[in-house]
Amino acid sequence: MSKEKGGLSLTMINTIIGIAIMFIIRLFPPVAPITETGMEVLGIFIGTLWLWTTVDPTWASIFSIFMIGVSSYDTMGNVITAAFGNPTVVQMLFMMIFSGALVNQRITPYIGRWFLTKKVAEGKPWLLTFFICLGAYILSVFLGPFAPIFLFWPVLYEIFQQLGYTNKDKYPKIAVIMVVFSSMLGFPVPPYQGNTLALLTNYRTISQGTVTINDGMYFAWGITLGFMLMVLSILFCKYVFRPDVSRLKNLTIEDLNRNPLPPMTIHQKVLSITFVIYVLCMLLPSWIPTAPGMAVLKANSTGLAAIFVSLLSALQIKGKSVIDFQATMKNNVAWSTFFLCTSAILIGSVLTAENTGISGFLNQLLVPMFSNMNSFTFIIFLMVVLCVLTNVCNSLVIGMILQPVILTYSQATGVNAAPIVAMSIFFVLSCAMETPAASPFAAMLFGNKEWLKSTDIYKYCGILILFEFALVLVIGVPYANLLLG
Repeated sequence: MSKEKGGLSLTMINTIIGIAIMFIIRLFPPVAPITETGMEVLGIFIGTLWLWTTVDPTWASIFSIFMIGVSSYDTMGNVITAAFGNPTVVQMLFMMIFSGALVNQRITPYIGRWFLTKKVAEGKPWLLTFFICLGAYILSVFLGPFAPIFLFWPVLYEIFQQLGYTNKDKYPKIAVIMVVFSSMLGFPVPPYQGNTLALLTNYRTISQGTVTINDGMYFAWGITLGFMLMVLSILFCKYVFRPDVSRLKNLTIEDLNRNPLPPMTIHQKVLSITFVIYVLCMLLPSWIPTAPGMAVLKANSTGLAAIFVSLLSALQIKGKSVIDFQATMKNNVAWSTFFLCTSAILIGSVLTAENTGISGFLNQLLVPMFSNMNSFTFIIFLMVVLCVLTNVCNSLVIGMILQPVILTYSQATGVNAAPIVAMSIFFVLSCAMETPAASPFAAMLFGNKEWLKSTDIYKYCGILILFEFALVLVIGVPYANLLLG
């Protein structure tokens, strides 16, 4: 970044502010029951939050871990062990390597081409839009939101250019946004990886295991809810936004197959089949817990990804490993996401530790506020706060900040927290697309200057988020109570 007139770049100014916050807040006298240790931790957390929002989250996440290590919370060795030795963090790392290997082996284009070339969609613009969004959604569920965006956007650009669409037309704007929207609906679905795993684990930790959400039921609930929201959002675009799609009626399967893909290699087939087996190994113990072998799979679930990755890296076919470990680690693992999740998991557990007194303070502050709310009113209040905050800050962080609020409310009222926790996770991760700071995927939207203006994003994403908010209340809440309550 270029230097400002005073000689310091904006990045350096924000860096100095974030680090200063970490040291200044600890100097304030603690408000009971917050302890002096709690003030240290609070300063580190708020400073880290500032750094996450304004500068590179990678180094900010690493710095926050070591700042906790030099605080009075615990010794450096114990903090590092708690951060990088956390089973959830280890599971997340190897899951990122596993899914990254699918991208490295270029398996995603085959999946995308399958969704695009459905004969039934020929001459039917909104059915074609559905298959594009469905492909983005399914890929996001299993590989994360980046892969489908990188896959389907270039395909859409080619279609737009072929049919004569320009950035003045409404349909290209909506289609580009819907790819991201569908991808984000798939983002919170898998309970065995990424931010969803981190948030589920964090709530299990702060509630001391009193609330455990069944992974299989969460997956079944999340994937069907996301699918319903995607379909209804496409219909909303068709009948409310009403873009001109007449040119798409002339698009043929031959046009989409103009550059055919070569047959899949044996390495791609083995990796694809093994990934499906891994997902089943993660979910089946929750669906059929009494079946033979399920207890063993469940007991070793956090290490399954590491086992699969190591075996596939060792397995050589025709002199080539199924997983190119070095290339995948270098090019296809989102290290910034890994370090952010690692530090967020650590900070979440530190903030709620007994020796900080922060949980006790939240109880004193929030119980009077929430004690007279019924559960539906509380959910509305919670979702409004989630939606606003996640669009100005990292969604994982906001989800973790508000989980103690859910815990406090459920303990005070006796309400079953599982459906509320599930809804908060799904919504906070899926609606972060209204501002560039909301998520990396939102930043990609704002960076797409060829097809979108900032005003287009604010308009269409804002309306879609409000529509999702309404659908989550009408469909998601009762559905969560049915399956997870």
